Amino acid sequence: MTDAATRPQPAPALTRREQILREAARLFAERGFHGVGVDEIGAAVGISGPGLYRHFAGKDAMLAELLVGISERLFDGGCRRVAEAAAEADGDPAAVLDSLIDGHIDFALDDRALITLHDRELGQLRDSDRKLVRSLQRRYVELWVDVVRRLHPDATEADVRGAVHAVFGLLNSTPHLSRPAALPGRAATAALLRRLALGALAALSAGAV
Repeated sequence: MTDAATRPQPAPALTRREQILREAARLFAERGFHGVGVDEIGAAVGISGPGLYRHFAGKDAMLAELLVGISERLFDGGCRRVAEAAAEADGDPAAVLDSLIDGHIDFALDDRALITLHDRELGQLRDSDRKLVRSLQRRYVELWVDVVRRLHPDATEADVRGAVHAVFGLLNSTPHLSRPAALPGRAATAALLRRLALGALAALSAGAV
């Protein structure tokens, strides 16, 4: 008999604030930031448009929380993955890189609306929020660069940095691949993205074609 403690637990219910952000991200990605009103966001979560103001000052605040929030989540998650993989694998950079790739693939498959939002709407943020997003992104890139340079010590820093950005571009292309239903299953898509990312970075090895 399966022990109850080992059974998969259901995901915790989203708070009202989280529901609002999820629907705002979806609508902004589908119609553009200026093409969505607070009434539409409210209707998507079953409350009146004015009711949103109990949770957010307005659409600008929602967009800022979405884009700053995902940048913080990627960086914090990357730091955690680097620390955990380094401890579990005695600092093996290949294991650390595997963990970073897996974490970014989860983001690329599960947060497609936020990728679209970043590409289209980053310029809508006020300067301080946009600078914070850029700062967090640079720090996230440096996590990857440090690990990849340890794996490919003969590659130049410029080549490593370029390869890391290329891998981000590859993984973040998921909103443009096709309709989600036309893709293979999630596990198969994740495995494909992982092979492609590792192949791109392997090209940094001396003598790679």
